[in-house]
Amino acid sequence: MCGSSTEDGGWRVHFEFTPDLGRTWQIIRPAEGASPIRAIQPSLLFHENNRLQALGRTDKGRVFAAWSEDNGKSWGPLYLTDLPNPNSGIDAVTLRDSRQLLVYNHTTTGRSPLNVAVSDDGKAWKSALVLEDSPGQEFSYPAVIQTRDGLVHIVYTWHRQRIKHAVLDPARLELRALSNGAWPR
Repeated sequence: MCGSSTEDGGWRVHFEFTPDLGRTWQIIRPAEGASPIRAIQPSLLFHENNRLQALGRTDKGRVFAAWSEDNGKSWGPLYLTDLPNPNSGIDAVTLRDSRQLLVYNHTTTGRSPLNVAVSDDGKAWKSALVLEDSPGQEFSYPAVIQTRDGLVHIVYTWHRQRIKHAVLDPARLELRALSNGAWPR
């Protein structure tokens, strides 16, 4: 299962499934919601009981989410979460301990700060840390993985000049509740 999207003819999220390691592909679209949301670049998270979650970028000032209850064979509609998004790419990963980790810009304008949040259920997110915070600068297009040693590796563009690499120990993240979309400082 791969999260995917198209931008020609309007932003549209879809998922691509291959049962045979890439020889054939099937496109699966989320259900249509009451009001369509223009969204792209979904990240996939894995939950118990064959549940999948997609999170991604929108032009509505917030991160979108969608859920599958059948391991990605069908998807519910996209909806806007409480997490802010300045029309910027995000990335997320399911950690080995089943928590969800999200890297994104916790703002509705600009691409600073760049933040890490963690969730037990994919719905209630807690701030873990601020990777970068320089007003007027840009930190964007994060990519995140957890390696065999358990560490989390995050790469992202730094001021549109370089790629920066950060390594985190997920067991040592300090978590603080997010309230009303405000990022604790």
